[in-house]
Amino acid sequence: MVAASVLEIGVEDELVGVVPEVKDRLAAYFVDVASGLVRSEQRRNAELYARGLLEAGARKSLEPIVARLGGGPVEYEALQHFLADSPWDPAVVDRAVAERVCSVIEPAAWVLDDTGVPKDGKHSPGVKRQYSGTLGKIGNCQIAVSLHAVSAKGTVPLGFRLYLPEDWCQDPARRREAKIPADVEFATKPTLGGELVARAAGWKIRRAPVLGDQAYGNDTKLRSRLHEAGIDYVLSVGPECDVFEPGTVFAVPARKGGSRGPAPSALQTDSEPRSIAELVAGLEPDVFQTVAFRDTQGQQLVSRFAFVRVIAAHPVTRDRQAPREEWLIVEWPQGRDEPTDHWISNLPADTEPEQLARLARLRWMIELDYKQLKGELGLDHYEGRSYQGFHHHCTLVTAAHGFLTLERADPNHQRPA
Repeated sequence: MVAASVLEIGVEDELVGVVPEVKDRLAAYFVDVASGLVRSEQRRNAELYARGLLEAGARKSLEPIVARLGGGPVEYEALQHFLADSPWDPAVVDRAVAERVCSVIEPAAWVLDDTGVPKDGKHSPGVKRQYSGTLGKIGNCQIAVSLHAVSAKGTVPLGFRLYLPEDWCQDPARRREAKIPADVEFATKPTLGGELVARAAGWKIRRAPVLGDQAYGNDTKLRSRLHEAGIDYVLSVGPECDVFEPGTVFAVPARKGGSRGPAPSALQTDSEPRSIAELVAGLEPDVFQTVAFRDTQGQQLVSRFAFVRVIAAHPVTRDRQAPREEWLIVEWPQGRDEPTDHWISNLPADTEPEQLARLARLRWMIELDYKQLKGELGLDHYEGRSYQGFHHHCTLVTAAHGFLTLERADPNHQRPA
């Protein structure tokens, strides 16, 4: 379930004066979530910009927003400065929105993903010809990494980070033009995702297992970072990833007599790791079981899964970490020639199969979130060339999305039948 659209809950009508109580609720909501902004004009502009995002209109970029709000050049310049140059910290609003909304929706999972924003030209921060899953091909675009809290009651973004390719980070002229702060360095998408998770974990919101596709699950540094922080995950991995079977004995080899230099420290074992694909091919048929579980909308889903304890090889053999058993989750639907998905999870060994299967399949909700964020609230409509402005825009889209989620979740605010 996602939050209702603007038209469904009547916000559009309210913003032109039809439903005054909705405008009052929006104003009260922004008194709360924007209270951390230090200047009164910042708080006013935050609410004004969000109202413009919520109003009906095909484009949610600054010029049409100002026009819909009945403003002129003065209002345009004020909002332009507020977005691109005003030194307010978007994390203050991100946190306030998350704590307000998550207390209502009670997240079942946090989902990591990224989305492409098609762009012409080469001056918008981070834009280049690069692969985007949103486009399904290589195209000229920006890519934003995001974290979302999801549950049966609704969703809310917990933050966005613009991915900056290495050539952008190493180009002083383009950095100055896009106003990229000096302390922003190149970071991979999984690294950015890990930063978003670490930030949200410090807020007063319910922690939930982190979900993500192979771009995040294949990154062993991200998995280790989450585990060391005490954060559960169910992350998709590729069948080419290597694992050791449970019960594998690891030991540091004895130092050879008469040898010089440091004593051996790397763990070794008599058995070699195998790819997930090879391990799954050797499983007995009865290892797979039919599991019925419910999605967030209460619908029952049924599929065939195997749940096997394994030890991921890369953290042990390359990163020299202590071996630890995890769940390998394999979905192989009846009638298919081969498995369709693989996940690895650090959830406890006594976790029920239904819980593992439900979480593994929950990540699809992120696509519905992006659909609303882009289609209704203009996440991908920012036309400025400021790094800070991009993140300010994403935060105010998040605040507008959070308001819609609360409207949907409150039984007293349900749209008419």
